[in-house]
Amino acid sequence: QVQLVESGGGLVQAGGSLRLSCAASGSILRINYMGWYRQAPGKQRELVATITSGGNSNYADSVKGRFTISRDNARNTVYLQMNSLKPEDTDVYCCYARGLANDYRTFDLWGQGTQVTVSS
Repeated sequence: QVQLVESGGGLVQAGGSLRLSCAASGSILRINYMGWYRQAPGKQRELVATITSGGNSNYADSVKGRFTISRDNARNTVYLQMNSLKPEDTDVYCCYARGLANDYRTFDLWGQGTQVTVSS
């Protein structure tokens, strides 16, 4: 069984920074794709940033130049460095991972979410 555990959310003033972490644990053979999404109440989930096992990353236009996604393949962990935060970045941020478990079954997982609040 594979699990995702997120950390790093919190309250920060506009212009500040936060770093989110998401660690995958369990019977993991490989993780092909990891990413961060965000969702405000009553709104659709929005892609923030994704990264492949080879390090190819993709960002939402709204966060380009401010957020950086990275991953440590040896630790099955993905990070999201968020700089120059704006009040509109306030959301619940969820980690996502897709990969292969040791029994060769694919997994497709979401973390429990971590709240990021940016005050003006």
